[in-house]
Amino acid sequence: MGMNPKMLQQLQQMQNKMLKAQEELQNSTYEGTSGGGAVRVTMTGKFEVTAVKLDQEVVDPEDVSMLEDLILTALQDAFNQVTDASAKSMSAAMGGMKLPPGFGF
Repeated sequence: MGMNPKMLQQLQQMQNKMLKAQEELQNSTYEGTSGGGAVRVTMTGKFEVTAVKLDQEVVDPEDVSMLEDLILTALQDAFNQVTDASAKSMSAAMGGMKLPPGFGF
């Protein structure tokens, strides 16, 4: 049993929207922060870290572990922003259409 042409056309349109949404996401940048903005990490939609900025007051040679924790928290924040944006982008591209199990991204 084949797909009807209208359904096939709708699937192609959805695929095009998803590809466009994915491209927009990958070309976007996100900034994760911690320590009230004292540590900032910039990440692309492809999860590539492109910058790490540290305010001078968080660089304490006597407390390196605090700085490591702040950097880790900022990285996690940026990662979560990209993940959330990706989920929203794909959901919008799908237009609320539910795919059968095994067809998720």
